[in-house]
Amino acid sequence: MAELSTLARPYAKAAFEYADGANGLAEWSTQLATAAAVAQADTIKKVLTSPSLTTEQQAQTFIDVCGDALSGKAQNFIRVLAENKRLSLLAEISTLYEAFKANREKCVDVDIATAFELDADVQDQLAKALTGKLEREVKVQAHVDKSLIGGVIIRAADIVIDASIRGRLAKLGEAMKA
Repeated sequence: MAELSTLARPYAKAAFEYADGANGLAEWSTQLATAAAVAQADTIKKVLTSPSLTTEQQAQTFIDVCGDALSGKAQNFIRVLAENKRLSLLAEISTLYEAFKANREKCVDVDIATAFELDADVQDQLAKALTGKLEREVKVQAHVDKSLIGGVIIRAADIVIDASIRGRLAKLGEAMKA
C-alpha cells in the first residue's frame, strides 16, 4: 500500500496546491471523490486496462462517464493521469488530497468505537478534550463495537488510544508471557 501512496502523492499534492490557490478546496474534493468512485467501477477498470485504447481514449471515456461532475481543470488533471497511466490511483489520490485538505483546515476526523452507545454530552466532552490535545477541529464519528466488552478505542489520523477492556486484557496477557 505504501507504493500506491508514494505514486499518488505528487498528483494529490499538485491537485491540492492548485485547488488551494484557486480557493476551490471543497470543489476539488467533490470532483476527486467522484472520479475515485468512477475509477472503482468494474467497467471502468476494464477500460483503464484495455490495451486496445490509447491513453487519450481512456481519458475521454473516463471524462464522459463523469459528465458534468468535472470542471475543465479537473478534466485536464484526468488527462495527465491517463498520459502517465495513473488513473487507477484516483482513490489513493483522493484520500491523500483529503488529508492535505484536513491538515490545511486544521481539522481531523476522529473515530470512536465503544462497547455501548455514547450520549451526545459525552461525545461533546470527548471532542473538546481531543480538540485541545490535537490542536485541531475534531469531527467525531462514534459507533458501537460489541467486541470491546467495555471502554473505548479512539482513532485520530495516526494516533490510536486503546482504553478498552479487550486492549487491557491483551496487554496483561503479553506481560504475563514475558
